[in-house]
Amino acid sequence: MNNEEMSMGDFRKDDEALLRKIESDKNKMYGIAFAYMRNESDALEAIQETICRVWTKRKSLRDEGLFTTWMIRILINVCMDERKKKKREKPSNSDKIIHLGGPESRHEVIERMGMAEEIAKLPPNYRMVIVLKYYRDMTITEIAQLLDKPDGTIKTWLHKALKQMRQSMNNGEGVLRHGTIVEEG
Repeated sequence: MNNEEMSMGDFRKDDEALLRKIESDKNKMYGIAFAYMRNESDALEAIQETICRVWTKRKSLRDEGLFTTWMIRILINVCMDERKKKKREKPSNSDKIIHLGGPESRHEVIERMGMAEEIAKLPPNYRMVIVLKYYRDMTITEIAQLLDKPDGTIKTWLHKALKQMRQSMNNGEGVLRHGTIVEEG
């Protein structure tokens, strides 16, 4: 058995194969969890909960070729549950946006923070599609498979999310024009 066959072993029976597969998907999981939770500790907690659920439910996975999709669906559900729980516990204005990244100009940081705030205002299904499409570079078809929805539904959610974000940004205090914030009033 070569290394590739070994790494793609039967997850339901081979615990080490499952752990190797989770390890290979950890960066994708972190990116999605961070986009939802907006801070590192909550993202890592969501990943930990996801791995626990994957471990306990691994025998229910029917097609190992869909493992990553299955695991990300669990992760998204965990993140959405945690956000709902936090929303009940704290007022919504307590959400802080933490930027992790390379050196950027002041305008790029302001623009990115404004986008993160706008994304956070979206309903969960719209937010999910925006994050998966633009932050995780997934195609409409991949998102549809992940969320178990038709391609047309994902396209509609994406269109409505972008429209809602545009309207919200145009009605706000600062209007985004040609990549810069222009103060109104």
